[in-house]
Amino acid sequence: MFVANLLIALREGFEASLVVGIIAAYLVKAGRRDLMSRLWIGVGLAALIPLGVGAILTWGPKTLTFQAQEILGGGLSLVAVAMVTWMIFWMGKNSRELKHDIESDLTRSLAHHGKGWGVVWIAILAVGREGVETALFIWATVKSSVRTSTFQTTAGVLVGLALAVVLGWAVYRGAVRINMHRFFALTGAFLILVAAGIVAYGVGDLQEAGVLPGIMTHAWDYSAALPASTSPIYWLYVVLVAMFQVNLAPTVLQTIAWWVYLIPVMGLFIAQVNGKLPGRAVATKDRPASRPAAEPRPSAERGTATATL
Repeated sequence: MFVANLLIALREGFEASLVVGIIAAYLVKAGRRDLMSRLWIGVGLAALIPLGVGAILTWGPKTLTFQAQEILGGGLSLVAVAMVTWMIFWMGKNSRELKHDIESDLTRSLAHHGKGWGVVWIAILAVGREGVETALFIWATVKSSVRTSTFQTTAGVLVGLALAVVLGWAVYRGAVRINMHRFFALTGAFLILVAAGIVAYGVGDLQEAGVLPGIMTHAWDYSAALPASTSPIYWLYVVLVAMFQVNLAPTVLQTIAWWVYLIPVMGLFIAQVNGKLPGRAVATKDRPASRPAAEPRPSAERGTATATL
């Protein structure tokens, strides 16, 4: 659970860090350092959103019946997969224009509201969205694991978020240059594999609740071949379950759902990574003219320039 949740938190947290870095660099460039406090207010409020979602998901279902819990768990697992899948493709399509879009929103906000409180809402929407996705996805991975560890789960999330903040700050300062295309390609492929397992687990929850049929119809059953808990192979199995929800006795419907999700989504993702899907990367005719070459650029702007694909 540690590695899986670390990578999930790193991916989602880094996206949020990039957005915050872009906003901070814009405020510095625009000479509005006085609004930095409003940016941090927005980030702080956004951080409360996933905490609230996590609390509701943790303690809310305990008062429900078993069937209701299974329906809720299966439904939310599929919602989490849908949200994360959408974000993976959205980032791939819009990441090259992300900086331009955020700066345009900030320009309009400051033009209409000189006091800059719109910065708070932009930060809440951008960071809060990533937080909700992270909370839902991590909840789904924890729920679908056979063996869970509160310590490993929490440590993985905290370490992943800490690395995301440090990495985002380093990019903002121009201290490091990251191949964003490769980073989002690798983490996107990982998340799709994790999501495929969550789809299968969500279908299993709905089967146990009686919403979907076939709970006793297994595609195969290799559970008898699982070695003792002292075997290294057993711990490899535990890791695979924690990261990808490997199931030694899946139902036929779970197996079908896994393949139906994985093949088209991974195929489209690979096509997008290779530039075979239409995107906004080439849409430059509506962008403002480039600034003169002689005009100096602040270090913060140089840092965030590396944060776009």
